[in-house]
Amino acid sequence: MARDAALQGFLDAAIAAFGRVSPGQEARRSVDRITILLDAPQPARRDIGKRLPVCDHLEEALSNGANEPALAVLLYRFRAIEPRLEWTVRSNNDGSASENFAAGHANALIVGPGGLEDRRDVWFGASLLAPHVRYPDHDHPPEETYLVLSEGEFMHGDSGWFSPGIGGSFYNTPGIRHAMRSVDKPLFAFWALLPEH
Repeated sequence: MARDAALQGFLDAAIAAFGRVSPGQEARRSVDRITILLDAPQPARRDIGKRLPVCDHLEEALSNGANEPALAVLLYRFRAIEPRLEWTVRSNNDGSASENFAAGHANALIVGPGGLEDRRDVWFGASLLAPHVRYPDHDHPPEETYLVLSEGEFMHGDSGWFSPGIGGSFYNTPGIRHAMRSVDKPLFAFWALLPEH
């Protein structure tokens, strides 16, 4: 089974970018495992191409990484597949999110259940937050590595809020409580989860 060229190009650029910046041994091991799993394409899902109003912030968010050559390639390849993605909102809010959260965020699953490539062993997606939006605290069993493509702040466990910076990365161990929030500009980040390891 062959993967379509646009999605393969994006995944190649994403894995290269994650591999360069993944912090620590656990994150690198997770990215290595994801790379091996992605070597075996899974069935493609039909393109949905559904944007939400918050996606009006997408171009500004994507322009932040354009000055770094490796990120520019990744963003160029993301733009090639983005019109095919289904942007959705997270309905679960434990009260920790900002009041503008529902209208001020969107997530897109690129690879994973219901993504452009429908699979259960790797979830690869993106999150977009309009300015001044706080995502709710949440946790999940899969480990997760982020690649941040804009300004914004994150927290995990007892870390307090921190900013990885454009092109920065961090790793969430399984089950750790985490969240993100945008500041004066939109926040955009890719994330990779490894449900089975």
